[in-house]
Amino acid sequence: MSYKHIFKASLTWHHAEKPNLQGLKIYNKNHSIAIEGKADLHVSAAKAFKGDPLLYNPEDLLLSSLVSCHMMSYLYVCSQHSIQVLSYTDNALATLATERDGSGRFTAVTLYPEVIIADASQIDLALSLHTQANKLCFIANSCNFKILHHPTCKAINTAS
Repeated sequence: MSYKHIFKASLTWHHAEKPNLQGLKIYNKNHSIAIEGKADLHVSAAKAFKGDPLLYNPEDLLLSSLVSCHMMSYLYVCSQHSIQVLSYTDNALATLATERDGSGRFTAVTLYPEVIIADASQIDLALSLHTQANKLCFIANSCNFKILHHPTCKAINTAS
């Protein structure tokens, strides 16, 4: 049986043109996204696309969503296998390809999760669970590009 969950977001943008030396109209890309009960997100285009480099951009948010969802899925499968995760970090990398006509798409994301667990005897299992986490990850299941994983795992002790 499947269940449906609805998520809502409201976007607000106001007209403000930026001056351009070639006389072209370039619209300000800054906008806000509101999700009920949460702090507003202030978003722009990436700097490469004439956005405000101090604000988050859609590419940042997509990569952040993927990294976060993978971690939560990973913690879930570790709990199912009685693996005590003590810390989890990731320094992910996304590749975006653009075309001359202005279109573009992500072609790949590489996750580099670094996990510290309590028991060294579970390192091999902990490393293998990234595959299962990827299969469970809602965001990964919604993507049409490669998602690669290069995990590392260490333990704080060598108890069996």
